[in-house]
Amino acid sequence: MFEHGDDSGNWRPTPTAPLEEATTQIYNAGPVAFDGVTPQMPVSEGTVEPWRDRILCTLVFMDIVDSTERAVQLGDSRWRQLLENYYAEVRRQLVQFRGRELDTAGDGVFAAFDSPGRAIRCACRTVQLMRTLGIDMRIGLHTGECEIMGDKICGIAVYLGARIAAAAAPGEILVSNTVKDLVVGSGIRFADRGSYALKGIPGDWRLSAVVIDESIRSSCQTR
Repeated sequence: MFEHGDDSGNWRPTPTAPLEEATTQIYNAGPVAFDGVTPQMPVSEGTVEPWRDRILCTLVFMDIVDSTERAVQLGDSRWRQLLENYYAEVRRQLVQFRGRELDTAGDGVFAAFDSPGRAIRCACRTVQLMRTLGIDMRIGLHTGECEIMGDKICGIAVYLGARIAAAAAPGEILVSNTVKDLVVGSGIRFADRGSYALKGIPGDWRLSAVVIDESIRSSCQTR
């Protein structure tokens, strides 16, 4: 299960997927090109723009439900094999839906997308495939601006994504209202889960679960 960041709210990408590469691949479209960390725009000498180290993305946190109990039940060798199959399938789906793995911890995966719709469809497809392996997952999504600090991605948006995933029920894909609002018109349906107090985050946060019906199952099929 994902430990939800350190006290600074930082997550460090895996050595095989440096943030510079992730940022370049995910955010290189549009009028402002990225050199991997900051936008290539003229800056007057002596000025500092706080927006230069912020990017907008949809954050996805996934982990296996009751992983400790499963590990004890299976034993070390079979649990390692299950994890290898799990990570291989998750990574296949990230490639298919153009997401980027930023970090792993135990059985947790932290990824970023430039489209909330594709992030949701990736999550739905992953949940379906994991069930064929006998794995129940919980997944949380949030879209927001994140701070880029060297090789780290951090900020309140990261905290929110992690807390939303922790609030998800087994087999559930839980999203913030931000994500829900951004995919209006996509055909993706949601079930209101009410307001939540998320640990360490002020205020109440209204969350919704993705309805995994035949329509979204069909749209999630890999091609």
